[in-house]
Amino acid sequence: MGLMADLRILYHLLLKPVRGKSHAERMENFYGGQAEAYDDFRRRLLNGREAMLESIPWPEQGGVWVDMGGGTGFNIAAVADRVPRLSKVYLVDLSTSLLQVARKRFDEKGWSHVRTEEADATTFTPEEGSADVVTFSYSLTMIPDWFSAMENALRILKPGGVIGVVDFYVARKFPAERRAKHGWFTRSFWPVWFAGDNVFPSPDHLPFLDRHFETVTCTEAKGKVPYIPLIRMPYYRYVGRKR
Repeated sequence: MGLMADLRILYHLLLKPVRGKSHAERMENFYGGQAEAYDDFRRRLLNGREAMLESIPWPEQGGVWVDMGGGTGFNIAAVADRVPRLSKVYLVDLSTSLLQVARKRFDEKGWSHVRTEEADATTFTPEEGSADVVTFSYSLTMIPDWFSAMENALRILKPGGVIGVVDFYVARKFPAERRAKHGWFTRSFWPVWFAGDNVFPSPDHLPFLDRHFETVTCTEAKGKVPYIPLIRMPYYRYVGRKR
């Protein structure tokens, strides 16, 4: 969308104070002025989303997918060939502005079985009572009670159901032997950098996932950040099954 759109996004990311008494109010305050330009900028910032979605062993036919914190519906549109084969898809988010963008996107595609839900990821339950797939794409770091959101995903997943997560993170100071190790600067700088936007890269996401799910695939990497050429932000992609 061009430099002016990027400058508007950067203003919201770096300068505009995030206000609101509740998490929902803060989310809408943060995203309300950038919803229309959201996808173009995030495509360059949020690495690994498509790769995570492609790693999911989707149901051959039917099945329920819940995309927690799905925003504008980018994730659902990214696997448009699979969506018609699912029986129901739920996009759950607390930002009214982002959900409006998503609803327009789904209506244009004629996906009547894809629903937008203004709801909390820590408590949401699909009408069917359970789900075959639950995903979090750069949303866990924005959920204050992220472990409750993970526990809710575990609760609503069917036995053998699949969880997919991609997000920013920092490693523990003493990570498990098979996990990446980050230096002091990485572990210290990124949490401070993102905290102003209420984004909290955590050292505990991957240990939680390892403990509660059977790992299908996990990749730890670093990606570019727009307009910051010399440093890279760590992110992970995880796909696991409910035991």
